[in-house]
Amino acid sequence: MARTAAGRRRTVARTAEQIARTDIGPRPVPPLMKVRASRVPAAESAVLDNGLRVVAVRRPGAPLVEVRLRIPFGGRTELRAARAEVLAASAMLGTADRDRFQVDMALADLGAHLDTAVDPQRLLYSGSVLSNGLPDLLGLLTELLTSPAYRRRDVLGERDRLVEYLRLAKAQPGVVARMALQHRRFGDHPAAWEMPDAELVNTVGPAAVGGLHRRSVVPDGATLVLVGDLQPGKAVGLAAATLAGWAADHPATTLATPPPITGGPVQLVHRNGSVQSQVRLTAPAVGRGSPDYAALQIANLVFGGYFSSRLVENIREDKGYTYSAHSAIEFWPGTAAMTVSFDCATDATAAALLETRYELGRIALTAPGAAEVESARNYALGSLAISLATQAGYASTVSAIHGAGQDLQWLRDHPARLAAVTADEVAAVSAKYLAPSAFTGVVVGDRGAVEASLQRLGDVDPG
Repeated sequence: MARTAAGRRRTVARTAEQIARTDIGPRPVPPLMKVRASRVPAAESAVLDNGLRVVAVRRPGAPLVEVRLRIPFGGRTELRAARAEVLAASAMLGTADRDRFQVDMALADLGAHLDTAVDPQRLLYSGSVLSNGLPDLLGLLTELLTSPAYRRRDVLGERDRLVEYLRLAKAQPGVVARMALQHRRFGDHPAAWEMPDAELVNTVGPAAVGGLHRRSVVPDGATLVLVGDLQPGKAVGLAAATLAGWAADHPATTLATPPPITGGPVQLVHRNGSVQSQVRLTAPAVGRGSPDYAALQIANLVFGGYFSSRLVENIREDKGYTYSAHSAIEFWPGTAAMTVSFDCATDATAAALLETRYELGRIALTAPGAAEVESARNYALGSLAISLATQAGYASTVSAIHGAGQDLQWLRDHPARLAAVTADEVAAVSAKYLAPSAFTGVVVGDRGAVEASLQRLGDVDPG
């Protein structure tokens, strides 16, 4: 503590080196986290006569049950994607026997909530309810699935709201960059239609939405996950009895496997007058079922997957080119991709891209150190534990892994796989998947301000 000329106290910040030492020497470094055997929650899983898989997991920490119904929802046209967005926005707005207000009142009486969301891969009904209200919530969900109303006034109101949202969202730089990246890696494949065209959405009417529901909101291939204060066997039986009337003569449609991602030039996408550039890079990766996945998960963390990564240390902490940089593994049916993302000032665009390629080359050619691997391993284990610490997190994680073709056993075994990964395995997958030549991507920015410097850097398509 020091004093100013006026006598007031002011705090003098200590450096990291000062914090790490005491009067008698360096502070001891705490031991790294060890993998502990965790109690496996009781669970039941069954495929019902209508093809619906029900997974029930007992997690009695609170008197609640989390509900996740995931329905494969792949399509073939952008118009179908537009209809899917309106369907998701309207699906909770009434049944044949209840209007939207009666549905809301029923949920309020149960102490429950229920929402819908859609993307190119799935339609998701998600919510929670007090444990003793689960039978009634499943009954209401069955009504919404088997006799949705899609009344004209409700559908057109939601459609108009959605059109306005899409028009506003597509003016955002991050949205422009995401759409450009999806088109760069998947072309016109339906996986790229995460946000449909507002004008297409504006053509969607109640009849089209109702027809899509009848054709595509079907049980065969869908997964219902129930997690919370329940008895798994009884919960599966309850779901089987309640949802027995939900049936169809065909399975749900899984999104077709997207085309393979290949390395190549980064494409410049012009955004007039932009004072920042959005850089998005991508390369092929592997899914959760691959023997390489655990090692690649750690390699991704070492490169750019968390705040202590090499990429963040370089272009944020050292160079100050960006406020936030991140890399992640994304998944689609039959394929996966690495995605590297950051925004930077226009005049730093080429330099930031150069440093990113340097870090990709460094991790592909130079084996990460044991300390780097151990730090990333502990982060991965801790993040997984946190994602499973609540009923909601557990339900969402189980729903996601089932959507990717895995099951509860994969989830139980994954901590041991992470713990067993060696530094040599991380080096091997880094060389295999993180080489700069494996990447392509987009730079969204003002062409006049960034094109010349990017061209000097090379391997850039001016678009």
